[in-house]
Amino acid sequence: MEFGLFMGGFVHDALRRADPVGAEHARLLSEVALAEVGDQHRWKYSWWTEHHFLYEYSHISANEVIMPWVLARTKQMHVGSGIINITPPVNHPVRVAERVAMLDHLSEGRFEFGTGRGSSSTEQSGFGITDPDDTKSMFDEVIGEFKHMWRDAPYSHDGRWFTTPERNVLPKPWVKPHPPMWVAAGNPGTFEKAGRMGLGVLCFTAGTPDRMRPLIDIYKDAVSRAEPVGDYVNDNVAVTTSFMCLEDGDEAIDWATRSGNGRQQSLVFRYLDTFPKPGWVPDWPALIADPTRDQILAGRETGASVIGTPAECVEILRKWDAIGVDQLIMGPSGSVYPDEVLHHTTALFGDEVIPAFDKDPVHSTTRYRAAAAPGR
Repeated sequence: MEFGLFMGGFVHDALRRADPVGAEHARLLSEVALAEVGDQHRWKYSWWTEHHFLYEYSHISANEVIMPWVLARTKQMHVGSGIINITPPVNHPVRVAERVAMLDHLSEGRFEFGTGRGSSSTEQSGFGITDPDDTKSMFDEVIGEFKHMWRDAPYSHDGRWFTTPERNVLPKPWVKPHPPMWVAAGNPGTFEKAGRMGLGVLCFTAGTPDRMRPLIDIYKDAVSRAEPVGDYVNDNVAVTTSFMCLEDGDEAIDWATRSGNGRQQSLVFRYLDTFPKPGWVPDWPALIADPTRDQILAGRETGASVIGTPAECVEILRKWDAIGVDQLIMGPSGSVYPDEVLHHTTALFGDEVIPAFDKDPVHSTTRYRAAAAPGR
């Protein structure tokens, strides 16, 4: 099981009230610095979201700008888009192909291409998409075109959602055949579809190992019979969760009870209205509360709360490892933790927890890509 950091550009209202001018700037630079810490402490991936117009929840709207900066400041970490929205009204597919190939060159093969179609009507309608269901056919039309754009031949396309006359899309990816491809997924149908397409899954919905096990089983069955939309299969399930790991377990729990993460979760259901909203979630501006100590302790029993000492975190994570998760993407910065706490917990987790699960210095996606290289 590998590990990644999730970077969402969350600018909590408390941070903005404390620093009305500088909070957004500080958060963006803080995310970059956290990736640098992860790079130095065994974290293999960092994932950078793309959202638009979602005030407070996410201020990373141009991940194609921030990701090259992160790649330049890291050495071994793979940097991934979690996601790039590939619907043509938001990002023209040819421009996406160009940017992905350029990132592959600049990183010398350390870029991971995560895709999706967006999950918020606020974003979709902001780019002229009036029917969210249209994004499904947009995605289906676009996703299989990238491998053709990246080949050493002129490319053209005449479809429902985008048209391109014959042109040579440049540059071509540096490490052949192309960067690993992923898609955001959260329900059984998209897990099955991702598997059939040979795409890795980026699951951004919270849950427990017991809840996720059936989805992973669906994916693994489908991916075993994949007809890949890229030039190879990226057999990978990545699931997001949060963590707080400190030498003093009680201190870790105390930080988690005042993390500000409840507000972030409330914003998920405020904005991402294509997600089903559970009945217990209050209507905005009412907030989900940060977890209590008792809720955290109960969550550790189910695997939902990765909070405690390194040894306690290892035991909790065994539940995730047992269900076949390939990567856990951990989001410590969806909080109001000060930078020094973020850096310390990330370094400690990397040094003392990750080695219990990930003993291979080579990224799994590197192995899949190398196996598909022409002439191998």
